[in-house]
Amino acid sequence: MLQSTYICVFFMKQIISTYKASFEGLSSESWMLSLVMLLNRMGGMVIPFLTVYLITVLHFSTDQAGIIMSCFGIGGLLGSVVGGWLTDKIGSFYMQFFSLLLTAPIFILLSSLTSISGVAVTVTILSFVNECFRPANSAAIVAYAKKGNLTRSFSLNRMAINLGFSFGPALGGFLATISYTWLFYGNSLTSLIAAFVFFWYFFKRKARNVSIFKQEELIGIENEGSPYKDKWYIVFSFFCFLYACVFFQLLIILPMFYEHLEFNQAIIGMILASNGIVVFITEMPIIHWTDKKFNVYINLIFGTIALFISFAWFLWDTSLISCFISMAMLSISEILVLPYMSTVAAKRSTEKNRGSYMGLQGLSIALAFVVMPFVATHIISYFSYTVLWLINLLILIFVILGFRIAQLKMPIQ
Repeated sequence: MLQSTYICVFFMKQIISTYKASFEGLSSESWMLSLVMLLNRMGGMVIPFLTVYLITVLHFSTDQAGIIMSCFGIGGLLGSVVGGWLTDKIGSFYMQFFSLLLTAPIFILLSSLTSISGVAVTVTILSFVNECFRPANSAAIVAYAKKGNLTRSFSLNRMAINLGFSFGPALGGFLATISYTWLFYGNSLTSLIAAFVFFWYFFKRKARNVSIFKQEELIGIENEGSPYKDKWYIVFSFFCFLYACVFFQLLIILPMFYEHLEFNQAIIGMILASNGIVVFITEMPIIHWTDKKFNVYINLIFGTIALFISFAWFLWDTSLISCFISMAMLSISEILVLPYMSTVAAKRSTEKNRGSYMGLQGLSIALAFVVMPFVATHIISYFSYTVLWLINLLILIFVILGFRIAQLKMPIQ
């Protein structure tokens, strides 16, 4: 008994030591960018419930809800391109501030609309403005990262995203049981708070003088021109798009699936919140360890395998506990894939075109939001969720092969 206690204490010390080391050396600016992202994501509580809101409150059909969510993807697609281009032109500060500020009134407007055309147009504008924030934020992370901490700076930012995603859906599920109007106003308020916190800290704050090229050893060809002329990065972005088509069913299809399983909105919020909790607790230590042990592409491949297991699990069982297990595997996938996608973009670019590279990365994700809602909802309508899960598995096999090709053609440490 005493020996078992010593062993437990030893492993607890190791875990605490690893967790502590994973945060060491991160810049104060990285922490503040993460705080702003936390506030922004806490205001993202509407998005996971948007398809449920469209179907149960506005009484749109599943196909109509899919079309509107595709409009969300179109707005994000345009926002990624325009946001990346504007970031290179006017800087990341103004892009982030105005994106946060303008999001607030759009959420309030959306809460008052009931027509399909009105909701579709407003959702497109909302997604466009919101997505302009991402390439600017990613460029800012690179600008303020300290030596050797690039991937961990991205991970800290993602930890904030997932902490916000933990609170957001859980709070959103609670508010939705009272009124969906509260959800939209909550989003608006947190966007305003995030805008003013960001302005207060970063106004006139200069980026660190040391170039990221001196901070990190870059292996591969850094493209001085447009990312749209970088052949192998475009190939890599295509496989990122395929991965995103499956992974981001988390926000659109899985809430519908849980509704199909007759879970109430509070339970749906808890399942979605478990994703944020798992990632928040484990991402930094895992990234700290994998950054030293494995190549970037190995982590991408392992993460894709975890997503494969997540959806394969539904073919075996769809009980409540299985939904939580599947979500845990999806969370592991998120930890191992999304930060390293950003690392590839950062290490493939230069300071002059980093916003455009981050924009192209965002474009691959936004394009998934255009294609996936329309295709996935039609597959569900005409076939079943099981058929959709099987298609997901085939896509992920292709993604694994694609990341292996990218590793051979576009090597990065």
